[in-house]
Amino acid sequence: MSNLIAIDPAPGFAPKEALPLPERLISGSPAFRTWAQDASRGGTVLTGVWEATPGETHSIKGTTFEFCHVLSGLIEIEETGGATQTFRAGDSFVMKPGFVGIWRTIETVRKIYVVVQD
Repeated sequence: MSNLIAIDPAPGFAPKEALPLPERLISGSPAFRTWAQDASRGGTVLTGVWEATPGETHSIKGTTFEFCHVLSGLIEIEETGGATQTFRAGDSFVMKPGFVGIWRTIETVRKIYVVVQD
């Protein structure tokens, strides 16, 4: 297995499809699709592509660190007690452990993610 992994932004295999947990849903009918492309360190480091349709959900990271690079779409992320930030294609951001806020998908978003779980 190589230690150099290329992430395909338009994977040719079927994604895992999901809906938000009922307690996380705020508004809309968002649906999620995940194309997992690598799992390392016993599954504690995950990489791939994730997509969400418009809607609003509670985002709670707990002990998880997540880096995101937006490929397409438009989102707003509002940190509890903080400012709302807008991200679109070409933008990157990190949600650190302890992050709590609201994730608003304005236009269907597709992102590359790297998740590090404690």
